Amino acid sequence: MSVARGTEITSSSTKSFKDAIEEGIARASKTLKNVEGAWIQDQKVVVEDGKIVAYRVNMKVTFILND
Repeated sequence: MSVARGTEITSSSTKSFKDAIEEGIARASKTLKNVEGAWIQDQKVVVEDGKIVAYRVNMKVTFILND
């Protein structure tokens, strides 16, 4: 039997939402073992002078706990 846990993280990128998601998962995987998936809860852009300067995502990352 496996037991999973979730943690909420926010990630940002100047390129795209996809890049923000990939950066967030890569960073979470450095600290958390057995990352199994993520649920993207929210997406947001930061605008300055009428231009998008950052893409942000809030996500819940799920990982399996070791025995």
